Amino acid sequence: MRQEYEITLEPLPGVRVERELPWRQRLWQQGWLRKGLILIVLAILWEAVARYQNNDLLLPSFLQTLSAFCDGMASGELLSKVGISLAVLIKGYLIGIVLAFALTTLAVSTQLGRDLLSTLTSMFNPLPAIALLPLALLWFGLGQNSLIFVLVHSVLWALALNTYSGFLGVSETLRMAGRNYGLKGLRFVLFILIPAALPSILAGLKIGWAFAWRTLIAAELVFGATSGKGGLGWYIFQNRNELYTDKVFAGLAVVILIGLLVENLVFDTLERVTVKRWGMQR
Repeated sequence: MRQEYEITLEPLPGVRVERELPWRQRLWQQGWLRKGLILIVLAILWEAVARYQNNDLLLPSFLQTLSAFCDGMASGELLSKVGISLAVLIKGYLIGIVLAFALTTLAVSTQLGRDLLSTLTSMFNPLPAIALLPLALLWFGLGQNSLIFVLVHSVLWALALNTYSGFLGVSETLRMAGRNYGLKGLRFVLFILIPAALPSILAGLKIGWAFAWRTLIAAELVFGATSGKGGLGWYIFQNRNELYTDKVFAGLAVVILIGLLVENLVFDTLERVTVKRWGMQR
């Protein structure tokens, strides 16, 4: 047996080794900074266009909208509207997620489930959720139940299609490994299919959230009050009728900010701790 030994490597003469990037490059690699600069540029363009047009009724400036936003937050009016809308949205979103996973679990388990999923998505996925709102009002009355019904419709089919497509893309090697361990039915879905199809599932969750958020605002804009109280869409609609255009833009800004927060704090965090950490997504 030959004895082990070590060879100490000497640094190459005349070659400068950079231990770290310059601070400008390190700073520029921060995603929050790049996105913040984009928002600042858009705000400057908005202010410039509004000042050039010089018509507050048609297009209030960014500073006027910011003032209306701060006033709405300070008075608590905007926060109460956001709370009403988010309470309804989360209920419909969670119910849609549960139904979508139940439907896709049935689809990957039985032939009848696959036929059921294919038929239902072909029928209802092209149907706009807001088109069902008049029927929901007849069935459930004016209140949260009608909005929850159309929210479930907007979430269910997009998430079910993405989840089922992700399940179909799971490699046969993983499927055989799960069957060798004796996994069947729900346990096979939970321990094999869902982790392998997680990128598609997260994409479906994002699409479902966007559809639900847009459907809720549109429904509140038209039909408004839920149990005697209006949400964020109703706030926008009321201020449009009263010609408070700066408050209308403040309400739209809140919709955008909630979308940015959910995308960057919730979904990006989920991707970072799961599929990106596991090397399934870059």
